Amino acid sequence: MNGARVGIVDYGMGNLYSVAKAVEYLGGKAVVSDQVSELATTDRIIFPGVGAFGDCMAALEARELSDFVRVAAQTRPFLGICLGMQMLMDSSAEHGEHAGLGLLPGRVIPFPEETLQKPDGQRLKIPHMGWNELHQLVDHPLFASVPQNAQFYFVHSYYVEPAAPEILAAFSDYAFPFCAAVAADNLFALQCHPEKSGNAGLRLLGNFLTWDGDCGSQCVI
Repeated sequence: MNGARVGIVDYGMGNLYSVAKAVEYLGGKAVVSDQVSELATTDRIIFPGVGAFGDCMAALEARELSDFVRVAAQTRPFLGICLGMQMLMDSSAEHGEHAGLGLLPGRVIPFPEETLQKPDGQRLKIPHMGWNELHQLVDHPLFASVPQNAQFYFVHSYYVEPAAPEILAAFSDYAFPFCAAVAADNLFALQCHPEKSGNAGLRLLGNFLTWDGDCGSQCVI
């Protein structure tokens, strides 16, 4: 790889070690930090997240990282992972109503209870946890050499409902087809965890390390 310096935003709620380890394995330089001065020296940003939406937004604000994330998501190659994807939206209904970063139009909502009941009487488990196919909808540079319908690893109880259909980059199925990836300009985000998704996930992360932030006309808003 090209030795890209990758800033990994540390606000105390992300799966930082696995992400950093994957970046280093691929030849990048992982800069894990909660300091704007350090993150600003990197040429691309990964924004991971694990936990409850409201808690993560509060932690981001407490570390005074919100403005940096907003700027970075518009000025350099940017990858959101799991809750890091959800926080880019306008709002979330997880444990009450919470404002997001407002970088992409849409909200985060729970899987409707009525969709979780299977015909045989069994109930689909929440959180949705495990391997599931990622169905690509756009020809994005981050999907280069990632097989269509490749298995990726998911752990989540809520999902993104985009308000702009054109940002939908991939979907997966759990109870019904749900948004699993979004793309807009230099920003790409996934509900799944590429750092835990074997060869397909490493290929996607490797593509991110060399991506210049241009995704063509298919994902411009």
